[in-house]
Amino acid sequence: MLKIKVRKGEKIDQALKRLKRKFRDTQVLKQLRERQHFTKPSLKRRNQIQKAQYIQKKKDLEME
Repeated sequence: MLKIKVRKGEKIDQALKRLKRKFRDTQVLKQLRERQHFTKPSLKRRNQIQKAQYIQKKKDLEME
């Protein structure tokens, strides 16, 4: 649960900005999306390997 205390004399816009930054930095939304469905560990590893291969391929193409 994220909590932001609004300081005395602080504008609501600034407090919302701090809340959004904290929300982004703690990666709450990412965790929620991951927990929506179960992914087998072997599939997670496979996806990581495929992602790494894709990134490496892009870097190799840029070097040429």
